[in-house]
Amino acid sequence: MKRLETMIPAPVIAMAVGSCMKLYALSAELAIDRSPALAEIGIYLAQFSAFVALLAFASFKLARTTINPLDPSRASALVTGGIFRITRNPMYLSLLLLLAAYAIRLGSWAEWLGPAVFAAYVTRFQIIPEERILALKFGPDFLAYKNRTRRWI
Repeated sequence: MKRLETMIPAPVIAMAVGSCMKLYALSAELAIDRSPALAEIGIYLAQFSAFVALLAFASFKLARTTINPLDPSRASALVTGGIFRITRNPMYLSLLLLLAAYAIRLGSWAEWLGPAVFAAYVTRFQIIPEERILALKFGPDFLAYKNRTRRWI
């Protein structure tokens, strides 16, 4: 089966985007947590992000299939239960939520470019290629799942 267009794992992309957000914050002299409300919202969103990731990992473990997104052809089961009933990509969603939490804590509208770039990049270079491979591997089961469950949320 065809491999993905990118071999850069999504967490590495998220770290690069977060680093760019940090560099912008430093150059614009933005202080993190300028308001207690933004700090609290950002912290809760980051915690929720971790919860979403843990639910995804647990679903993969229960299904006894790979969590390696770089080679979806190795998947031994199509996971559609648990958090995967709500979103087809909870691990990517958790990274997006983490970047959004950081943008909230920085309190700058410009910082929202980070999560937007991450979502666009991961959709184009990770999710769409994964979906092609899963459609080939799991056929009508994946297509039915794709039709009833949203890509992000």
